Amino acid sequence: MQETSKPSGHPKGLYILFATEMWERFNFYGMRSVLTLFMVNALFFHNNIIATVFGKDAQVKDVTSSLYGGYLSLVYLSPLLGGFIADRYWGNRRSIITGGIVMAIGEGVLFCCGSLYNSSPHVAVFLFFTGLGLMITGNGFFKPNISSLVGQLYTKHDNRKDAAYTIFYMGINTGGAIGPLICGLVGDTNNPADFRWAFLVGGIGMLISVLVQLLFQHKYVVNPEKKQLGTIPENTPKGMLSVPLTIIGLAFLGVFFTGLLFFDAKYNFLFYLLSACFVLVPVVIFFDKTLTKMEKDK
Repeated sequence: MQETSKPSGHPKGLYILFATEMWERFNFYGMRSVLTLFMVNALFFHNNIIATVFGKDAQVKDVTSSLYGGYLSLVYLSPLLGGFIADRYWGNRRSIITGGIVMAIGEGVLFCCGSLYNSSPHVAVFLFFTGLGLMITGNGFFKPNISSLVGQLYTKHDNRKDAAYTIFYMGINTGGAIGPLICGLVGDTNNPADFRWAFLVGGIGMLISVLVQLLFQHKYVVNPEKKQLGTIPENTPKGMLSVPLTIIGLAFLGVFFTGLLFFDAKYNFLFYLLSACFVLVPVVIFFDKTLTKMEKDK
């Protein structure tokens, strides 16, 4: 009796997800590498801006550290919301594309901020917080959904799955290494006016990520039965897929995260909100009757 041959290699969808994630990480780590430098050497360089926006006793170093920490905290908190919406209403693909576009717009806003910090400092500060708010919002939809598709490319007991995640994480590390290198090269030139180019390059990387996913997801990001992955759940209300409602919802989240970031820079309250989430999130999961025991355990 002839043995059934085991599949060799990996599905092409893995390399589509690899490229999508690599360029998104290029964007994220690239802009992050110059973020504090931009704040210290350009945006908040003039102490009168710090005093006007954050109070007369505010110091550049303190505000910068608080903003950087607050930004990263919200970046890792927002996927809880984005993952929930994707799971119940949008599906992975729609969430990935939407999140990527919002992040690219956020980079565009930061580029405008870097272009205006000297001539219109107050406008630049407004754009800075808006850009970071959009980056947080977009990341919330992008980050939790791209990685969840990797395992779905394989059958439940396929022994290639562990290797697939290793390859996928190589994409993360590659983007995380190249992003700061390129963005630092074009942005950190000892000329504060050049920081904007780092944001622009990061935005271009994000657009490449979205483009790769748009062009190839339908053909290659499929399960072993060749069915498309990450599609919109069947029971999703039509209103949740409305373009105007989507834009309004994303704008609301952008304003919400922008506000959290701004007020945390002034009052340092985000630590208590994040601490509360360690209690609130498990409680919500435990009492969610739509989840199985295995899902709750995970």
